[in-house]
Amino acid sequence: MKRLKIEPSSTRRCKLSHMFLGVGAIYLVFLAFKFPHFLEIASMLSVDDSYAGLDSSSMVKDVEDSDLSKPSFSSVYKDAFHRKLEDNQNQNAPMMPSKEPLEDEKGGSKTIKPLQYRYGRITGEIMRRRNATMKLSSLERMTDEAWRLGLKAWEEVEKYDGEEIGQSLLYEGKIESCPLWVSMSGEELAGGDKMMFLPCGLAAGSSITIVGTPHHAHQEYVPQLARLRNGNGIVMVSQFMIELQGLKSVEGEDPPKILHLNPRLRGDWSQHPVIEHNTCYRMQWGTAQRCDGLPSKKDEDMLVDEHVRCEKWMRDDNVDSKESKTASWFKRFIGREQKPEVTWPFPFVEGGLFILTLRAGVDGYHITVGGRHVTSFPYRPGFTLEDATGLAIKGDVDVHSVFATSLPSSHPSFSPQRVLEMSEKWKAHPLPKSPIRLFIGILSATNHFAERMAVRKTWMQSSVIKSSNVVARFFVALNPRKEVNAVLKREAAYFGDIVILPFMDRYELVVLKTIAICEFGVQNVSAAYIMKCDDDTFVRVDTVLKEIDRTSPNKSLYMGNLNLLHRPLRNGKWAVTFEEWPEEVYPPYANGPGYVISTDIAKFVIAQHGKRSLRLFKMEDVSMGMWVEQFNSSTPVQYSHNWKFCQYGCLENYYTAHYQSPRQMICLWDKLARGRAQCCSFR
Repeated sequence: MKRLKIEPSSTRRCKLSHMFLGVGAIYLVFLAFKFPHFLEIASMLSVDDSYAGLDSSSMVKDVEDSDLSKPSFSSVYKDAFHRKLEDNQNQNAPMMPSKEPLEDEKGGSKTIKPLQYRYGRITGEIMRRRNATMKLSSLERMTDEAWRLGLKAWEEVEKYDGEEIGQSLLYEGKIESCPLWVSMSGEELAGGDKMMFLPCGLAAGSSITIVGTPHHAHQEYVPQLARLRNGNGIVMVSQFMIELQGLKSVEGEDPPKILHLNPRLRGDWSQHPVIEHNTCYRMQWGTAQRCDGLPSKKDEDMLVDEHVRCEKWMRDDNVDSKESKTASWFKRFIGREQKPEVTWPFPFVEGGLFILTLRAGVDGYHITVGGRHVTSFPYRPGFTLEDATGLAIKGDVDVHSVFATSLPSSHPSFSPQRVLEMSEKWKAHPLPKSPIRLFIGILSATNHFAERMAVRKTWMQSSVIKSSNVVARFFVALNPRKEVNAVLKREAAYFGDIVILPFMDRYELVVLKTIAICEFGVQNVSAAYIMKCDDDTFVRVDTVLKEIDRTSPNKSLYMGNLNLLHRPLRNGKWAVTFEEWPEEVYPPYANGPGYVISTDIAKFVIAQHGKRSLRLFKMEDVSMGMWVEQFNSSTPVQYSHNWKFCQYGCLENYYTAHYQSPRQMICLWDKLARGRAQCCSFR
């Protein structure tokens, strides 16, 4: 009986051991396939700084013969893109490899020896084998893509031969002409994303005629009205937009709206038909001009080419201005002249055909509908007619045809030879070997040939720059069009004042250019102060130096047009999420068109960047304010505020003027030569 009980027990024991052996065999097979991969990841992640010395010759070129026309592969550009966007105390993160000593170029300028790896601890090989989007924020993914596309674009530029599309014409002085008129049917416009290309923009006297029919009103739900109307947020809407748009220079940034014309047939909050005019530059809207049926003033400073800005049209709330018969008889009796008053209805009708003509005058745009003048809109500083290279028509309207006439025959952005004057006198001096007072980093875009040439001809000719006490350089990232990059490379090689950054330009990545300016100002030139500005900023360099001299040289300096207690916008196009910025307010920061920092702040930015603890934010001026605040917690910083670092346009006796067109730059320089720091309001 005992024997019978023992047999089943031994059988179960045998089956259990077989099962363990099977599981163990499967586990060993799994390890056999995956263990090499695990070892590779472990070895990569445990890499130290000595890894940078392995096979460096295959990763980067020798920099002995480099110049400013080549992309600068310094720590900013190779290692910056994969820093954490939040302050983290990662104690295991290795330090940046020590910088190689700067080597003198033939021209006397210096270059930074590039880092030998791209991602820091996580190499490109590992990034390719894992899902790169899994643990990266949107800004990190954007920079990763910009870096990848930028390297590819630069390789294409290195191999690119301008003869392929006749780029050799650029420096032969042959100007490609544009048509004097352009037309498009409604079907063609709809097939082209409701956009008509104006090859060389507009000129004074150019006109655009649009034939169309507004749609009948439709219902739309407006949440804001629903809260005011106890849940009833339904409104009837019929509106369309006509926009003159400029060239899109940077990926991620909307093209500038040189004119935004918005007829609202059912009105808006005013409950009356409205025609709104506005401009938008670098995604910042200006002050709207609204015409709602009430005539505008006829004061001389309110007229546009002798036209009123808003004509009168019939409104249901208009007070009857007709005089009584007695008053009319009395005026005729005393001989007072009476002019007949004619009031027209609102020029647009739902389902009714209209013929609208937009004409570029001397002082502004003039809009006529059905042969009658309706509105005029004055030109605004920084917006040039030649930059209006696109006509967009969208909204509740059927377009039947569009005609553009009296157009200019050339455009500087498409014909760089018109603005790139290949003269020795515009070339930059080699970088000085001795310390300098101020380094100015100028943010620019690839196709801003005219803007860069205007800067070269004006404030870059200042005596302090000519004496090499101040150095200025343009910082430009790459363009999706290889022919544009090729022209940029040739421009940089000739003038010697452009630092090409090897990533694809995007609006959100301007902060990386700011870090590049700090690094260049500290490591390529020994500057006591570093200034950042844009290529549409006119700088009175001598005045800025005098303003710096008024501050204490023994304290760190942050100077500009300072903003205090600014709150991030949580809605709209400029919305900042709580993930991007969890705080209620921004730190004190200087507006981006022009500010100055002392070199110790720039060194702090570079050091924090090297420690992988530099917090990045998509708004570069806010980022600088954040870095200065962090630096101020350990070292006192003197914040110097002055309105004359202009954020919008120009003020009398300005230090910097923003949104200045190339013609305005020349005008400002001419006035300075006559001893007057006055603004230029023409286009």
